[in-house]
Amino acid sequence: MNYNIAVIPGDGIGPEIIGEARKILDKVGAVYHHLFDYTEVLMGGISIDTYGVPLTDEALETAKNSDSVLLGAVGGNVGNSKWYDVAPNLRPEAGLLAIRKGLNLFANIRPAYLYKELADACPLKKEIIGDGFDMVIMRELTGGLYFGDRYTKEVDGVMTAVDTLTYNENEIRRIAVKAFDIAMKRKKQVISVDKANVLDSSRLWRKVVEEVAQDYPEVTLNHMLVDNCAMQLVMNPGQFDVILTENMFGDILSDEASMITGSIGMLSSASMNESKFGMYEPSHGSAPDIAGKNIANPIATILSAAMMLRYSFDLDKEADVVEAAVEQVLKEGYRTGDIYSDGFKKVSTTEMGDLIAERII
Repeated sequence: MNYNIAVIPGDGIGPEIIGEARKILDKVGAVYHHLFDYTEVLMGGISIDTYGVPLTDEALETAKNSDSVLLGAVGGNVGNSKWYDVAPNLRPEAGLLAIRKGLNLFANIRPAYLYKELADACPLKKEIIGDGFDMVIMRELTGGLYFGDRYTKEVDGVMTAVDTLTYNENEIRRIAVKAFDIAMKRKKQVISVDKANVLDSSRLWRKVVEEVAQDYPEVTLNHMLVDNCAMQLVMNPGQFDVILTENMFGDILSDEASMITGSIGMLSSASMNESKFGMYEPSHGSAPDIAGKNIANPIATILSAAMMLRYSFDLDKEADVVEAAVEQVLKEGYRTGDIYSDGFKKVSTTEMGDLIAERII
């Protein structure tokens, strides 16, 4: 089979980790007789430098005409970058928001799994980790505070900034259905996270989620306030199966969840629309401070590519093989710097990619 992939290396470490993900996909193609064709697309800071905008219409059109999108990372150091002393719509992250909206990628799926081999890298106490954890954070991606009306202006002599948080019932219902569908394939538990004690949008969120739950009698639904969820993730992460939440809450909670896996460099991500089309990216940022040093962890990007094989291309066997190769390399003691500790074998970005590729047979 032939698959057309729009590849967005982006900024910082993006090109390095994307290179390793492509290495893995090429090995999968060679072993299982698939052909992956790549079309490179500029987005983020590099697009600003080249075209003056974080995402061009042509780049978005290329992504739309592909079978899926593989993304590295975009942006620089917040507050310390040539790309941030500009209007918000011209910053690198504006390209990310625009492509999500343009491709209608409303459902963000972020697994957070603790490999037994990385238990020592987890910052939580062993008695909290227990037998480990395996959760999925389902984040609504194209609504809420990040996409609401916003402005900064002087009001009665005082500079005032306004960001608007808006959700309608259709936006909530479609992400809830995705979460319950995934829960049916897992442990059949959904925890819906909101701030219903304060926000009208959260009260509507809770109402619609409860309506959707009626169509899934096998799934247990519980509600949790976002501040409590943030605490529970570090007190008892093993209680979670599927966490369903809105855009900003999901952004924060998924980063927290990534750190208890041992490193944000381990957390993959898929952003899907109503079909099988998706954009796959690591959950971490562009890490400009380590860019070009060949020390970044490519595993999150490689696991994101495995998610692409599974969710967009229905290549479950191939995805299983990639995930097993990652686990095998970790069992053998190989570590990039972010997950390294004494007694293990420290490797570079490219070496980690090579090791994983070698185990795809």
